[in-house]
Amino acid sequence: MSPRSSSTRLLLGIHSVREALRAGAPLRWIAVNRDRQDARVQELLTLARAAGVPVRNEPRAALDRMAAGGMHQGVIAQAEARPVLDLDDLLAAASAPGLLLALDGIEDPHNVGAILRSACAAGVDGVLLTERRSAGLTETVERVSAGAMEYVRIARVPNLVRALETLKRAGYWTVGLAGEAPQTLWQQDFSLPTVLVVGAEGKGLHELTRKTCDFLVSIPMAPGVSSLNASVATGLVLFEVVRQRSQKAQ
Repeated sequence: MSPRSSSTRLLLGIHSVREALRAGAPLRWIAVNRDRQDARVQELLTLARAAGVPVRNEPRAALDRMAAGGMHQGVIAQAEARPVLDLDDLLAAASAPGLLLALDGIEDPHNVGAILRSACAAGVDGVLLTERRSAGLTETVERVSAGAMEYVRIARVPNLVRALETLKRAGYWTVGLAGEAPQTLWQQDFSLPTVLVVGAEGKGLHELTRKTCDFLVSIPMAPGVSSLNASVATGLVLFEVVRQRSQKAQ
C-alpha cells in the first residue's frame, strides 16, 4: 500500500468514498475489507470500475492500521489533496444572487463537517475558513460531512475581516449570527447577495468580526436553552435563506 504524502488525503467510510467517486474526485486507490461483499460495497466497486480507480482487497487489520483509529466501515480511499482556493475563486463561481458562508474560529472538526453537509444541501456557493483558529480539512471533517466536502467550494483566507470587507465591495451583505441580536433571522431579507457569518459555539463571533457585519440576527428560542450547536444553528439559518429565496422565485 502506498504511503500517504502531503499531497494526498485519506477518505474513511462508505459515504465519503462513494460521494468522492460520484463527484469525480481524483482517487489513487480504494482499499476494501476482503470480508465485505454486501450491496453497498458492490455499488462502490461498480463506481470504481467506471472511474478506473484501482481497488485492493485487504484484511481488516490492515485497514485499521491505515485508519489509525478512525471509523472506516471497511472502506478507505487515497485521494489527491483538495485544491487550495481563495476568495476570488469563490466569487467567480458564485451564482446570483450569491450565498457564501464564513466560519469565524470554529475549531471542532465535527462541527465543521456537519456545517459543510448543511452548506452542500442548501446550495451554498462557497465556504470561507480562516488560516488560523479553524479546524483543518481532516479525515474527521470528511467523514462527518459524509461526502459533502467533495461538492462544496472551500477557501482559506488569512484574515476574515478583510475578506468580509472585500465581499462588501463586491456587493454582498454580511449577516452575523449572534444570540443576543434583537433582530431575528425571520426579519432579515436574505434575497440579496449574502455572506452568513457564524462563530464558535459559546464564544460566538469575534468582536471585530461582529463590528464588520452589516447585520446581526438571532434564532428565537424557548426558555431553558441559551444557544444551539454551531452546526445546528447554521443549518437553520441557511434553510431560512433557501425558504425566502424560493418564495421570491415563485
